[in-house]
Amino acid sequence: MTQKPYVIAIAGGTCSGKSTLTDIIAESIKKTSKAVVFNMDNYFKDTPPNVIAPITRKEYAEHNHPTTLDLEQLEQDFVAALSEDWDLIIVEGIFALHLDIFRQAADIKVYVDLESDARLTRSIKRRMSWGETFDEVTERYLDTIRFRHNELVEPSRWHADVVINGEIHNNKCVDMLLLYIETMLK
Repeated sequence: MTQKPYVIAIAGGTCSGKSTLTDIIAESIKKTSKAVVFNMDNYFKDTPPNVIAPITRKEYAEHNHPTTLDLEQLEQDFVAALSEDWDLIIVEGIFALHLDIFRQAADIKVYVDLESDARLTRSIKRRMSWGETFDEVTERYLDTIRFRHNELVEPSRWHADVVINGEIHNNKCVDMLLLYIETMLK
């Protein structure tokens, strides 16, 4: 019988640094361990449900609620990976600590925290590079994203074993986390 893979759940707000941290972890262990990453962004439904903004009542495609994900497929893939020959499984996404299946399976739970203005700035840069206007990005953020963050993402922080500053590069806490993961994989 093979040993259960070590599971890390990484959550945090939109544009907080979750993917960057995940990439750093995966890169740091790739020479000595086999890892698989489940990025929740890869499980968005083709046609997301709509949401009505609580203040403006404007309608948007919803991307910040668990119903926007193909949770059945994500859970099937995750459960299958648990029985495969992986040393490390990383589940990364805004709901990694919100959803019971990942939170309960995680050996370590990480919340990447970054102030809202910094997350908004990163989101503006990202979404404008995808062709959205400044006004479209900021309006959507103010109308829906910040509400979903406060409702679903921020409360999941209390499930974390470790909270890391989203300014990932040259962050001593990231170095300590990498050392801890390396030790746990031995």
